[in-house]
Amino acid sequence: MSYPTLLYIILAGIAALLIALFQYKFKTKSAANKTALFVVLRTITFFAVFLLLINPEFEQLTISTEKPNLVVAVDNSNSIKHLNNDDKILEILESLKENNAIYDKFNVDIFSFGNTLQPLDTLDFKENQTNIAAAFNSLNQVYKNTLSPTIIITDGNQTYGSDYSYAAKAYNQEIYPIVIGDTTSYTDLNLTQLNVNRYAFLKNKFPVEAIAVYTGKDPITTTFQITQGKAIIYSKQLTFSETKTSEIINLTLPAHSVGVQSYTATIRPIDIEKNTTNNSRNFAVEVIDQKTNVALVSSILHPDLGVLKKSIETNEQRTATILKPHELLGKLNDYQLVIAYQPNSKFTQLFAEIEPLNKNKFVITGTKTDWNFLNTQSPHYKQEVTSQTEEYQAHLNTSYSSFIVEDLDFESLPPLSSPFGAPEFSIPIEPLLYKTVGNFKTNEPLLATFEVGGNREAILFGEHLWKWRAQNYLNTESFSEFDNFIGKLVQYLSSNKRKNRLEIEYKSFYQGNTNVTIKAQYFNKNYEFDKSETLMLTVKDETNTVVKTLPFLLKNNGFEADLSDLPAGSYQFSVQTKLENISKSGAFHILEYNVEQQFYSANASKLDYIATQRYFATNYQELFTNLLENSNYKPIQKSNKNTVPLIDWKYLLALIVLSLSIEWFLRKYKGLI
Repeated sequence: MSYPTLLYIILAGIAALLIALFQYKFKTKSAANKTALFVVLRTITFFAVFLLLINPEFEQLTISTEKPNLVVAVDNSNSIKHLNNDDKILEILESLKENNAIYDKFNVDIFSFGNTLQPLDTLDFKENQTNIAAAFNSLNQVYKNTLSPTIIITDGNQTYGSDYSYAAKAYNQEIYPIVIGDTTSYTDLNLTQLNVNRYAFLKNKFPVEAIAVYTGKDPITTTFQITQGKAIIYSKQLTFSETKTSEIINLTLPAHSVGVQSYTATIRPIDIEKNTTNNSRNFAVEVIDQKTNVALVSSILHPDLGVLKKSIETNEQRTATILKPHELLGKLNDYQLVIAYQPNSKFTQLFAEIEPLNKNKFVITGTKTDWNFLNTQSPHYKQEVTSQTEEYQAHLNTSYSSFIVEDLDFESLPPLSSPFGAPEFSIPIEPLLYKTVGNFKTNEPLLATFEVGGNREAILFGEHLWKWRAQNYLNTESFSEFDNFIGKLVQYLSSNKRKNRLEIEYKSFYQGNTNVTIKAQYFNKNYEFDKSETLMLTVKDETNTVVKTLPFLLKNNGFEADLSDLPAGSYQFSVQTKLENISKSGAFHILEYNVEQQFYSANASKLDYIATQRYFATNYQELFTNLLENSNYKPIQKSNKNTVPLIDWKYLLALIVLSLSIEWFLRKYKGLI
């Protein structure tokens, strides 16, 4: 409390006393013994009121004791059960929960992890992927600035994600692995990698790359072969030894017929192998007889061109060719879509040739776009010509209905650059993205699509798409979301197929270790997305027996159904609306493959790299004892000093009410009022 405030309080006390004396001594001629109590009560009242007016501030010190956290992360993946170690993990957890000394010393937080980290509910050991790196990254966000020694109960085998040793080092907590499983090294053959394109073209050959790895000391000879059904279509003899532990097999296979073609790659196991599940892998290729060609046309050099080409060609069904405007003249019939990047007067002949051919096009504008030229070429949109530029961020139109759009967290992506001004459209459009200026969300389109006379067009008001792809990688550690977004836009623009009221999206085949999802959109008679409709999915297996019937769940601007729990096999499905009785059907394959069953022992050496001290399932009690005896893990006493204004002190108000009430009661009792 400052010196002036203390002086004001003293003066307030004196003033309160003088006012009370004036009211009861000088104005009232009663006896002293009758007025003394009233003077005291009135002084208390005035002094309390003056204190509220002065409102001094006091420092409040609170002291609390915080126990350190003990974080326990348990592997809930299928490899634990495959190696018959699930009972051991349950035993360790039960022993931990019964250890009262641990709970007295620590705040114990228990999590399970497979593909993601989540609070422990129940352990079923059915997770089909293990991402230990993601578990450490998630824990780091929660326990970054705390004292939180961490027990990780796992076999150390990771099937997905980045190397977890780097994530563990960035975690900055003491890590105590309990290694689950046999750490003995056995002789083993493993088909560790199989690389193949998702699509192939009819009457062409498609490449296949397989990587075989041998663990052992004795020289062996085996056979690698690829079969389709019962027919062997490729075979090669392999030799391994203690010094030659791996071999890369490259081959090509013919694509004879259209559709999904399934194959099995196998390394013939040797007699002493403990785990033969990892000796074979199933794969499939969808053979198609057509390809989408996209022309990327620009008269300038820009990194956006390379990004668009790379994103388009991530789908093997599509090729993108970067051309100058004059290079495309006379060749338009070879392409299903023309992307005009920042057009200027050099596009005059090209646009004149596009018009009579009714070609779909995608116009991307930016700071080098000649809007004087573009305003004369397009009858559907115009923009005022200015010398000013502006940067626009994007936000998604969640009501967009032409195709299913996933939100890339557009608001986190860098802004795009474009000439300043709002475009004017003479036809109805469907904005896919809106402009955001600073923190203000506008209704001006940043990316819009429209259809005129059976042709489809799109226009984007901004350059620097390469920044979006780079930021998407920083956000998700993958380019796939951005590439899928561009791919869907290109797929929509390269087709003139009439929109159906019920649209479904699915893959012809799914790998056994991936999520199986089917997406759908339903439109009313005005082709507006209708989220009030109920969509039902019916799935049948190869014997035409219904295996699952479930409703679609509403997600963003579409519906989605998850079939990830289906076993490997071939399935047919139908999607039907409840009110309008509109239906669509399709078929897909789920390939037999469980990456969690590719391991035959625990990866103790990898866990050693991240460990403060390693333990096994046989001596986990030693870990509990060491944690209890470790003097580094002690409760922390924290003091918190807050400045509290007196006006927040409710007891002072109660004191005013009490003193006034007593004074009124006494005056009433003595007949003074």
